[in-house]
Amino acid sequence: MAGALSHIRVLDLSRVLAGPWAGQLLGDLGAEVIKIERPGTGDDTRGWGPPFLKDAAGQETRDAAYFLCANRNKQSVTIDFTQAAGQALVTALARDSDILIENFKRGGLAAYGLDYATLAAVNPRLIYCSITGFGQTGPYADRAGYDFLIQGMGGLMSITGRRDGEPGAGPQKVGVAVTDILTGLYAANAILAALAHRAVSGRGQYIDLALLDVQIASLANQAMNYLATGRAPVRMGNAHPNIVPYQDFPTADGAMILAVGNDSQFAKLALVAGRAEWAASPLFATNKARVANRAAFVEAFTEVSVTRTTGDWIAALEAAGVPCGPINTLAEVFADPQVVARGMEIRMDHAAGMAVPLVANPIRMSETPPEYRLAPPVLGQDTRAVLAERLGLDEAAIAALAEQGVI
Repeated sequence: MAGALSHIRVLDLSRVLAGPWAGQLLGDLGAEVIKIERPGTGDDTRGWGPPFLKDAAGQETRDAAYFLCANRNKQSVTIDFTQAAGQALVTALARDSDILIENFKRGGLAAYGLDYATLAAVNPRLIYCSITGFGQTGPYADRAGYDFLIQGMGGLMSITGRRDGEPGAGPQKVGVAVTDILTGLYAANAILAALAHRAVSGRGQYIDLALLDVQIASLANQAMNYLATGRAPVRMGNAHPNIVPYQDFPTADGAMILAVGNDSQFAKLALVAGRAEWAASPLFATNKARVANRAAFVEAFTEVSVTRTTGDWIAALEAAGVPCGPINTLAEVFADPQVVARGMEIRMDHAAGMAVPLVANPIRMSETPPEYRLAPPVLGQDTRAVLAERLGLDEAAIAALAEQGVI
């Protein structure tokens, strides 16, 4: 069966991560995604290496591994839309598209006649999603925004890192560009909502997404902890502000994670630890008490945790129904039997002549599961085919555009 969005066409003018992440998700769900790139250079992330993809002969290609993570199921079309002929091509493609995704600075595409107002006049059913650092309004609207910057400005780094006073204390960014990824997910959700609305109204709409807004919205319980009390949360390392124990602990040969979500699980933990009295202690019996006496519990449990290996702890705790786990490297992640069973690593035939490894889409659907049709394309791989099939251009017209440097 065709993918859930197999009837949808996406024109992806975005680059780097947030916009491409949204486009890839829509492509995985069946949409046709046409990625518009700059001739000669393409998406910035093609050059964000090392590491770079190696071809069948073991030689480095022009494409970084970074690019591969967000550009599956797309066709690469190179168009210079700073030229009038290029603008006409993109406009023609937008006329027959359902969705357009872009992440230029506010107003950046208006100079080329590719803004929402202009394209909506050509295609009133177009859903146009703009992704910027700070949105289309407000005093920061004209600023450039990058994930690292937004993690700092949006409060995430203020609650990430070791507690003040500990060795290595200080604000830390998350180890992946999580604000970009979350923005891509919010964008895809907004686009799907707009598609549902269009099915009723017949009209498209404009979507304004800001990385800063997304970062603040994603602070979840930490934001509410502040709004409810007026007290800003602080960095706590791997500890949880509302639950104890919910952090890493040292073991005889490394470390493990405990994620005890209720008092029943805590009672089981106490039994496995050989400290059944903890479950009846007024200091530790309830989560509220454990949060109030966090330091005392952490010290007490650490004295016990270092007496057994990580493997011994996990085996005993899992048998008792206590949520726990190791802290895996990525090598251990992709070798984990659960990850293998779920098929989270896939391979796709790439234009460079080999099968390229990729991370699978995590969505599981019974009727319209994600599809893996197209490996991340090389730059301009589909330019001629798309212009011929979608716009009806013949070889002479395409050759003329190439001669002019438009494609």
